[in-house]
Amino acid sequence: MTTLADYVPILLTLIAASAVGIGGVAVSWLVGPRRPTAIKSETYESGMQPIGSARIRFPVKFYLVAMLFIIFDVEVVFFYPLAVVYKLAAPYFFVEMLIFIAILLVGYIYIWKQRVLDWN
Repeated sequence: MTTLADYVPILLTLIAASAVGIGGVAVSWLVGPRRPTAIKSETYESGMQPIGSARIRFPVKFYLVAMLFIIFDVEVVFFYPLAVVYKLAAPYFFVEMLIFIAILLVGYIYIWKQRVLDWN
């Protein structure tokens, strides 16, 4: 049975990580130089001149690729629990992992056949 004391290391880790993040931003804000110029105050978009409206339409393929990345990235996270407990029930989890990889492979073949990853 877990007690509240078991979560103290997690709390300390979160506090330390937050302190490092906030401390780094605070130190750079306090110590960093402030020399604003007209060029530094201009809008910057990936090294290109910002011309036209920000309300342009993007092709759907941008969104499809972004969603596919998120889906496959999240699916890979499910491999970690299987890797951690693999030696406890190796045959069962190996078959389960193969089924999971097969499902991912079917999805990948589907998006490949639909030419979602082609930029032409």
